[in-house]
Amino acid sequence: MREFRLTQITDTHLARRLPKLTDNFNRVSEYIDATRPDLVINSGDLAFDALTSRDDLVFAKALHDALPVPCRHLPGNHDIGDNPVQAGPAPKQVASEAERQNFIAVIGEDRWRFEEAGWCFIGLNSLVLNTGLASEADQFDWLAAQFAIAGGKPIALFLHKPLFLHTPEDPELAASAVRYVPLVPRKRLIEMFCNVDLRLVASGHVHQRRDFSYRQTRHVWAPSTGFLIPDRIQEVIGTKEVGLVEYRFAPDSFEVRHVRAAGQIDVGLDELLKTM
Repeated sequence: MREFRLTQITDTHLARRLPKLTDNFNRVSEYIDATRPDLVINSGDLAFDALTSRDDLVFAKALHDALPVPCRHLPGNHDIGDNPVQAGPAPKQVASEAERQNFIAVIGEDRWRFEEAGWCFIGLNSLVLNTGLASEADQFDWLAAQFAIAGGKPIALFLHKPLFLHTPEDPELAASAVRYVPLVPRKRLIEMFCNVDLRLVASGHVHQRRDFSYRQTRHVWAPSTGFLIPDRIQEVIGTKEVGLVEYRFAPDSFEVRHVRAAGQIDVGLDELLKTM
């Protein structure tokens, strides 16, 4: 069975009014053109702010469609809204069914499953978790069905938000409530994972590169393709730099390579806001 090569990008935050982010995306596109993986996955926040500007999502779609290889996508909080929280300040806009449907209309499916190289790949919409929306319950039912037919294959899970910082028991403090999957749906997911061979959880959202293992599962945080968040807003957890992640999957094994495309620039959020 052949090797399956996958490139993960995330937090592209594209908008016509922010050419520096487009430039960083173009450098990544050139790298993808040179390396030609089998698939690109954007794990969320395709748009800078789809909640106030649908055109940001339309623009992001056009740039992703121009990539030289197939691409799958997942929604981020800047695409459909954020998770409700039990601690800390509420998000500016909670994920809604209307915004989810807008994402589907412009970008395509918000969850998916496929198999390659003896692996089962699953993409989840992490922003509907904790919302109480019908789509949240439907996604849990769908996920259970995908696990039931996995047939013992190793599973690679992709979603926008990391599951946790260190362990599943991390408390849902004010910071973690907006940064990671909320505690209640997190517990439900962890219980479901006990019945499958989950080898990889790949996420974005934090705009920092991080790579660690918890028990048998490797957790990879892809850095933003677009920009960095200043320390006054977000403490250093991993490595603050722009870039992408490459994976090579073979039956029962995989490799991870952390990459920065030639010409990518570490654009800061403060710098961006001055230009808007």
